[in-house]
Amino acid sequence: MKKPKIIFVVGPTASGKSALAVKIAKRIGSDVISADSMQIYKSMDVGTAKATEAEMQGVRHFMIDVAEPSDDFSVAEYSENAEKYIENMQKDGKIPVVCGGTGLYVESLLYPLNFANTEKSSEIRDKLNAEYDEIGGEAMWERLYKLDPESAKKLHPNDKKRLVRALEILLSGEKKTTEETREYKCDPLIVVLNFEDRAKLYERIDKRVDLMFENGLLEEVEGLIRRGAKFSDQSFQAIGYKEFAAYFAGEQTLAETKELIKKNSRNYAKRQLTWFKRYKTAVWFSPDDEEKIYETVDRFLEK
Repeated sequence: MKKPKIIFVVGPTASGKSALAVKIAKRIGSDVISADSMQIYKSMDVGTAKATEAEMQGVRHFMIDVAEPSDDFSVAEYSENAEKYIENMQKDGKIPVVCGGTGLYVESLLYPLNFANTEKSSEIRDKLNAEYDEIGGEAMWERLYKLDPESAKKLHPNDKKRLVRALEILLSGEKKTTEETREYKCDPLIVVLNFEDRAKLYERIDKRVDLMFENGLLEEVEGLIRRGAKFSDQSFQAIGYKEFAAYFAGEQTLAETKELIKKNSRNYAKRQLTWFKRYKTAVWFSPDDEEKIYETVDRFLEK
């Protein structure tokens, strides 16, 4: 059976993904599906840099504003909902354009989600978390090292979440898979926006944060809190929101909050670029290479 074609436009924050996705969608007569884990939340517009109606240029966007700020929203829920839109677009003869920087959301559309051993893994995870708290990270790391030295070498003893996950995989019988051994469930074109000059990307990030404050980020956060949002909510773990916790606690100034958002955004951009390097079939472009990107899209559609 022929796999459906999907165009993915991904990359670090502030790289110009949204604008490029709109241009591609307009060229091929399609719609955009967001793959951003924070743009799913309603009323969180400024801090998540949602595209405005004008910026969307009449292109329909899906998987934006689908959850309340107080809601938890899983990768499985995202995948289930996004794939319905993908299916509908394909029925209409459209090639979906998926745009975003949340690696796990992209991953869920590229590969089948594996829910095998979920119950068993949950029990093991609970035991491992308790064991970590009891005996400490060094002992847990040594345990992992005996079972899988290569995985252990990549992790720090203080990285509880990843240590526990690595042991969970080994003890639950789940198979470790790599990008090379997994098979795509679609026929993807993965366009990654990249900046050879990292300083240029960081400058764009800093300017975007400045613009967020000018556009009322503080007022947006204050309004969300008045309506019942809490810093413990999943939505408030987002960069651009979580940093305000110390500000409202009187522990840092607004200027310090802004600088922290810039710093965390730059660090997040590094992690995003590292994540997308795992996709060996991805094609990397400078944001200035629009014509080359369009040529690549055209060849993809013709094949």
